[in-house]
Amino acid sequence: MEPLINFWEEFQPVAAAWVQFTWTEVQNIWTILTTLALTEAGVVFAVTVAWLILINGIIVNSTYFLQLVMAYRALRRRGSIPDPLEAWWRLHTQTVPISLIVPAYGEEATIAESVRSLLSLHYPNYEIIVVNDGSKDATLARLLEAFECEPTQRAYEELIDHQDIRGLYNSKKFPRLLVVDKENGGKADALNAGINLLRCPLVCAVDADSILESDALLRAVQPFIESADKVVAVGGTIRVANGCTIRHGRVLDIDLPKDVLSVFQIIEYLRAFLMARLGWSEIGAMMLISGAFGIFKRQILLDVGGHITNTVGEDMEVIVKIHRYLGESENDYEMRFLPEPVCWTEVPRRLRDMASQRKRWERGSLETFFRHRSMFGKRKYGLAGTIGYINILITDVMGPPLEVLGYITMPILYAFGLLNLDFFLAYLALTFVFGVFLSVGSLILEEMELKRYPKAWHLAVLTYAAVLENFGYRQLNNWWRVVGWWEFMRGKSGWGSMTRSGFGAK
Repeated sequence: MEPLINFWEEFQPVAAAWVQFTWTEVQNIWTILTTLALTEAGVVFAVTVAWLILINGIIVNSTYFLQLVMAYRALRRRGSIPDPLEAWWRLHTQTVPISLIVPAYGEEATIAESVRSLLSLHYPNYEIIVVNDGSKDATLARLLEAFECEPTQRAYEELIDHQDIRGLYNSKKFPRLLVVDKENGGKADALNAGINLLRCPLVCAVDADSILESDALLRAVQPFIESADKVVAVGGTIRVANGCTIRHGRVLDIDLPKDVLSVFQIIEYLRAFLMARLGWSEIGAMMLISGAFGIFKRQILLDVGGHITNTVGEDMEVIVKIHRYLGESENDYEMRFLPEPVCWTEVPRRLRDMASQRKRWERGSLETFFRHRSMFGKRKYGLAGTIGYINILITDVMGPPLEVLGYITMPILYAFGLLNLDFFLAYLALTFVFGVFLSVGSLILEEMELKRYPKAWHLAVLTYAAVLENFGYRQLNNWWRVVGWWEFMRGKSGWGSMTRSGFGAK
């Protein structure tokens, strides 16, 4: 592993100075590669690459299958309370006060609905801190007008560094709401400001483009009640709000979006949460709690120094940092994922926005992986350092470039006669058939246990999408992740932008 790190550190300056090839240069390189491929050494190299791609595919898909099995086991034996009213009567006297932090930048289309959703949560003791991170649009104005806010003051200790706060505002109608206006510093910086200002022992980070179901906090806090000494963080399920009818901060009708890109993302989110997060949570190797909805003990966030601001993957970064801190402290702890607490979020409707998001996600994963590389394979970090970190290497670091390399090289090698038909068919089965199996398997878990999509035609459309997304959408996603790899190598930073349609848009 260390030689790979050293190579990367030496190669980064070269990558940063890279210039694009002209089309003539690309043709010349293609001619050279074609000539080399027909030599004996070229054949050996081609076969070696083919086997590397195939073995990587077997490992990745075996990992996904293991996640599916663990997720099924977890769902079958979970002890959830199905009725929201029953959950209230059984848990409301045992709850722990929670501070919700909502970082907001350029969220004028959704911020009012999101805050209304939070104000109507069924939870006995909580506060809401909306942090306007120097938005250039009307985000702050929408907040102040919608909730009748006026300037206020609050005593607090600056335990974590962040950009300057320009003003604090309290709502005259909703005393539990505090609006913070600060200089722009990024999402992580906004979260740090909220952590300094809050007054509760638990911190819930919620994206400004999200809607929590009314009982989400009540369900998500259960692990903190059951294992107060061990549980340090809990994540909930993220679902796609596109196409749903949302009024006054409530999801009134669950429906499918009209655009195919959003429908594909429903399947993708089902895989990511019902399969991956739940599966890894079962064995204590969960390496990511979504930044859209996660609850943490405030003290653990202070212990690790809050969120670092020089990353675009603050959600994964803080989880890995907590694993590292507690592993080095030799503390016994737990991080859990619960499927029942649901957060609805708006996903990209345009390819341009989605490309920006996926490239950013990949850069964030790579930043975290290399920053905490000393954890790799170390037993003192438990299964997070061994299984969890190795999974990041396989699926986030090596997976995208090898899969894209397979898309390009396997058909070429087969066309040149360097691969036999059985090998080529085995590759196609791994790439497409197993992908369909995993997508449909995640959908079956959803229907068996959670049943969030109530209509029969919903399931028919989603089943069709679970098959179709493996023929083009998955490949496009991997290409964006490879571009994210390249941006990371060149040292690119920044979040990019996403056009918001607002809740309720079909």
